[in-house]
Amino acid sequence: MLFRTRAVLRTGHLVPVSVVLSAMVFSSFTTPLGAQTPAPRLSETVITATRTATRVDELVSDVTVVDRAAIEASTARSLSELLARQAGVQVGSNGGLGKLSSVFIRGSESRHTILLIDGVRFGSATTGAPNFDNIPVDMIERIEVLKGPASALYGSEGVGGVVQVFTRRGAAGYAPYATATVGSESHLTLAAGASGGGGGLQYAFGVQKLREKGFSSTNPKALFGNFNPDRDSFKQESVSGSITQQLASDWSVHASLLHADGATEGDDGPGRQTITDIRTQVVSLGLKGRVVTGWDTEWRVSTSADEANAVVSAFPGAFNTRQNEFAWQNNVTTPIGVVVAGLERREQRVDSDTPYDVTERAINSGFLGLSGSRAGHSWQANVRRDSNSQFGSSNTFFAGYAYQLSPAWRAQLGHGTSFVAPSFNQLYFPNFGNPSLLPERGRNTDVGVAYTQGMHEWKLVRFDNKIRGFITNTTIAANIPRARIDGWTLSHDGRFDRLHLRGAVDVLDPRNQLTGRLLPRRAERQFNLSGDYTVGPWQYGTALLYVGDRFDDAANTPARALPSFLTVDLNAAYTLSKAWKLQASLNNLTDRQYETAYGFNQPGRSVYLTLRYTPK
Repeated sequence: MLFRTRAVLRTGHLVPVSVVLSAMVFSSFTTPLGAQTPAPRLSETVITATRTATRVDELVSDVTVVDRAAIEASTARSLSELLARQAGVQVGSNGGLGKLSSVFIRGSESRHTILLIDGVRFGSATTGAPNFDNIPVDMIERIEVLKGPASALYGSEGVGGVVQVFTRRGAAGYAPYATATVGSESHLTLAAGASGGGGGLQYAFGVQKLREKGFSSTNPKALFGNFNPDRDSFKQESVSGSITQQLASDWSVHASLLHADGATEGDDGPGRQTITDIRTQVVSLGLKGRVVTGWDTEWRVSTSADEANAVVSAFPGAFNTRQNEFAWQNNVTTPIGVVVAGLERREQRVDSDTPYDVTERAINSGFLGLSGSRAGHSWQANVRRDSNSQFGSSNTFFAGYAYQLSPAWRAQLGHGTSFVAPSFNQLYFPNFGNPSLLPERGRNTDVGVAYTQGMHEWKLVRFDNKIRGFITNTTIAANIPRARIDGWTLSHDGRFDRLHLRGAVDVLDPRNQLTGRLLPRRAERQFNLSGDYTVGPWQYGTALLYVGDRFDDAANTPARALPSFLTVDLNAAYTLSKAWKLQASLNNLTDRQYETAYGFNQPGRSVYLTLRYTPK
């Protein structure tokens, strides 16, 4: 069935998924004329999957890494656009840049994804979901996407996975940067900053300003008569900074800040505009050091704010979330691996002019984990207990094992539980909330196999996620008996000589087990394929994204169907000198008209030109 799936271009031509898979296979077993035999792949180190630095080839979980080079080479202008290109991830958006997006990891709800910024949890306690749309891309150094159950690591909402954003950090020396982008819809982005270090001090700071007039967020199909055929703009000013001071040979103190103020416009019916001020803020202060040989400890105090204030609207209102966190984590090296143990306290507070019966709650947590690797064997086990002031205690666990079958083949198996505490909207929002709701609880099993040869890696993962007490967001929030999301992801990442090729095919079955209907806005088939080719000072790239048919509503009403679509992006870059690079991108080459949310437009054909200054 997978190989018969076809994507329909606007012109009506058919592009079979088998063509994409054939290209991926061909790239793995052929070498361009004149190419050298590639060196083996170098394994990256990630933090999100175990809460401590671990090599990717020693993990038992599925993790995707997007580094700064990949961010700059892409045509994406936002975090949600970057995530939409990753294996196992789908995105729905209510319009253009700066509009509300939903990120579905392996078909789970957007509120089933934890968003961390430099280790600090960020999101809305009212919607229960993270806001991906006000995080400045130029301030992101790296993104790690953990796919699979994560509640045993990070607590509530860790059903589908975790997205962790790392902002720019300092290093020895001095490294300034500056970026200017202009493009369609009167787009303008200006960013600048610097990082450096010496004498025990490391620092980084950056500023960014963004303006875009945009296009109409809605079209005539918009529900509730909200269509207004005008431009809906987005404006943003942001600043980030971090500083680390070495106190002694093994101790340091660090602080970080990310602050972004945005203003986004929307539609509220003919001739009526909405303007919402949004704010993203994450502040952290920590102390880390070595107690004795083999025992590292870290204390961290942090606060995050997710604010949305509708200043112009038929229904003005403010929905502000503040979360304060206090964390203590210890990493102890033992003969059988690294033991991670710690305590956390998270305080959530809602400030709104909507009358919520309850506006705050606290979660006290304790966690313990072990991860290790030896002689081709890798293992991981985690347990966690979260005590919620509203819902009592929840226990979660994760256990995984991987084995290097041969120098090329590796197999992995993981099983974990998860839970999700209902959001304040689901509990108390007028005429929708249900204070009798219970937390959702899930069980997720992953089985995967990876094949690595030279600079090429293939990975096939089978996942099965069963959620009990799934909360529906229909007329009145309610728990239903069960939802089940199972499927496959086949991905490839390969390099040889001057070509870098990446691709993934996702096959998904996300269903409400009570009704048998598909969960909204999730496609059963999706594939992406991208490649970059470098020759001399030039780099050329292309990216294809196909998303299959979906429904916008839980009832799977035919009138609310979202047709499949295929977009093609092109980009090119020219290195002017060691410090200067000029980039151009042409997004949505065929000017495909499509929707990821019913009644909301997506960008048509658009062109962007970027000048980067990064002295070496």
